[in-house]
Amino acid sequence: MSGGFLDDSAFSDQRPRRADSYQITDLLFLGFNSRVLAMDRDTGALIWSWKAPKGRSSYVAVLVDDGQLFVSIDGYTYCLDPFSGDQLWFNGLKGFGYGLPTLATAEQHTNSAGAAEMRAREQRRRNSSAQ
Repeated sequence: MSGGFLDDSAFSDQRPRRADSYQITDLLFLGFNSRVLAMDRDTGALIWSWKAPKGRSSYVAVLVDDGQLFVSIDGYTYCLDPFSGDQLWFNGLKGFGYGLPTLATAEQHTNSAGAAEMRAREQRRRNSSAQ
């Protein structure tokens, strides 16, 4: 899926990062189209955006736990600073293949069942269009 303003190569998030003025509970994180966004959960203002250097998928698993933001796209896994979007680490999980990720810690988890259904619908639509 593409065509949104974030796919525009001219798009640049020039807003100043205000990491010192937010608590983790003030933020809403969204993941889609190989991107992660942080928004002010009360106003909807975009705080930062990040595009994965590896992995190209409409489904992005996002997990916040203990002040860390974990992201997985097509099997590539990242840790981002939740206040700035800066990439802290990366693990390509070489040898494990690609697919729809699910993230979990002892306290939190993501559920990829909805994403799996979405991907199945996309595949059925492509198959019927090809016939």
